[in-house]
Amino acid sequence: MENIENLENQNYGADQIQVLEGLEAVRKRPGMYIGSTNERGLHHIVYEIVDNSVDEALAGFCNEIKVTIEKDNSITVCDNGRGIPVDEKKGTGKSALEIVFTILHAGGKFGGGGYKVSGGLHGVGASVVNALSKELTVKVFKDGKVYSQSYNIGKPITKVEVVGECEKEKHGTEVHFVPDSDIFETTIYNYDTLRTRLRETAFLTKGLKITLTDKREGKEKEKSFHYEGGIKEFVQFMNKGKNLLYDKVFYCEGNKENIIVEVALQHSSEYQEAIYTFVNNINTPEGGTHLTGFKNSLTKVINDYAREQKYLKENDENLTGEDIREGLTAIISVKVEDPQFEGQTKQKLGTSEAQFAVQSVLTDSLKYFLDQNPNIGKVICEKATLARKAREAARKARDLTRRKTALEGGGLPGKLVDCSERDSTKCEIFIVEGDSALGPAKDGRDSRYQAVMPLRGKILNVEKANEQKMYENAEITGMITAFGTGIKDEFDISKLRYDKIIIMTDADVDGAHIATLMLTFIYRFLPELIKQGHVYLAQPPLFKVSKGKKSFYAYSDAEKDERVKELGEDADVSRFKGLGEMDTEQLAETTMDPETRVLLRVNMNDDAASELDLTFTTLMGDEVAPRRQFIEENAKYVQNLDI
Repeated sequence: MENIENLENQNYGADQIQVLEGLEAVRKRPGMYIGSTNERGLHHIVYEIVDNSVDEALAGFCNEIKVTIEKDNSITVCDNGRGIPVDEKKGTGKSALEIVFTILHAGGKFGGGGYKVSGGLHGVGASVVNALSKELTVKVFKDGKVYSQSYNIGKPITKVEVVGECEKEKHGTEVHFVPDSDIFETTIYNYDTLRTRLRETAFLTKGLKITLTDKREGKEKEKSFHYEGGIKEFVQFMNKGKNLLYDKVFYCEGNKENIIVEVALQHSSEYQEAIYTFVNNINTPEGGTHLTGFKNSLTKVINDYAREQKYLKENDENLTGEDIREGLTAIISVKVEDPQFEGQTKQKLGTSEAQFAVQSVLTDSLKYFLDQNPNIGKVICEKATLARKAREAARKARDLTRRKTALEGGGLPGKLVDCSERDSTKCEIFIVEGDSALGPAKDGRDSRYQAVMPLRGKILNVEKANEQKMYENAEITGMITAFGTGIKDEFDISKLRYDKIIIMTDADVDGAHIATLMLTFIYRFLPELIKQGHVYLAQPPLFKVSKGKKSFYAYSDAEKDERVKELGEDADVSRFKGLGEMDTEQLAETTMDPETRVLLRVNMNDDAASELDLTFTTLMGDEVAPRRQFIEENAKYVQNLDI
């Protein structure tokens, strides 16, 4: 009752209502506008400015964008579009340029005829970036003049004024900004993160050239992206290193219901499907109506073709969409004048007309393509038929596994050493490498909320195996049972038995390989566990440095050298070759105790989904040449490699 009395004594009236003027709301709650203030949010503000330039390209007025990471980690984005209007907007006393950069929901994307389609739908991009920048300067080139205005934390510090002259033919906009270190957790840009997003944007905007330049000392590099083939080249890029079933990439485009549709696809011998959908160049990782239209059309056209060509007999059941999409790489890109999204994050398209538009364009074009390329039609049908047989075998293997588990009783894997806590939000499971690590892990855990499950050697590489083989693998079925969520269509996050799934392997090459096999399995069959932050990598120390009564653990060579320097050259240095070498107290203190351990959370970025897919295919797939190239290109970045 004491708390209630205290609340009653507090006045709650008009004086307690806070009104945030102008861009104050953005600085007060930046996450509402850019998702977060971590590294992801830092890169997002670059995309907001780039997307404005891309909108100019979609409208047909821009064919080149230049993005530069300056020496001081500030950003410059320059395009050759029409240039933001600089004339005064009637009734405001302000230039249109100033309005765009200082007022939320102001822009040319709200039916005024400025843009037919655009990615920046809410008109908050430029003003939000301005609000979250210490300094921002925009220049507009048009009619032989250079117009400019500068801002400080979103507020104009100069008027829109002519600051010079340029060639009569030159036109476009240049935005230079310095992210505010008081807002962002880091202001250091990652070249590869920007490269991935800009490359994807270039694929989706046929003919647009995007150049990314890094001017930072010691990191100088430049890369241009220019794809006349658009998403057709995107599919070729994604299929690099795969065993293709046919050489041609199917591509179609069309306009239905004022919706521009582009689809490109190609099959490989892989077992996974890789389908990416976009609306006005915005990635929609949760799909939506355009994806539904694609799946409906693809399934119907292939089944009709299979029956016409007698690949399916009269009494055969239809091929399922899952059968037909096995090994498929596809890009679906639609341009919609006024798209409706489900939810605030624009991750799922809700525009119903998009389903009909995609179905209509794809159906006619794919039928014609199969008629003109009967060899390709045959290969697709044969692949889908094999996939159906494998799916049936996988179902039988799954049912057999369930019956076997039920007969053995308890429903949990025999090697699992479970915890006593039943509240899953408090529980965690350590997946450990081998029985040698099981002993100290079992003894060093807190049995109330920490479970331990050993793996026997290296688990199956699911990138090279079908689902039937996966269900025949004891280690994988054991993990599926222990986690409790099921996989693929049966996945249910509410049944997750452990809030943290911690992969704990030796700090050597074999340990890294086992961890990668584990991550491949989770990424391919339980990706939501990663997306929702339930997967972690334990970080066991590499060294113990001791002298007298003082001892420290070191997680890198550099940290070891620092500790030796601190304790003296005669300090005793011991190298841990594996978890099994640690005694119970050491393992508990360094790797298991929440108060003292170091964990790395495994994150998934939807903005880089295509890059992630490509990386797993390259590292874990059948083709050796792409893996060799990847290793050669990235070997110089490896740290703490224990050979």
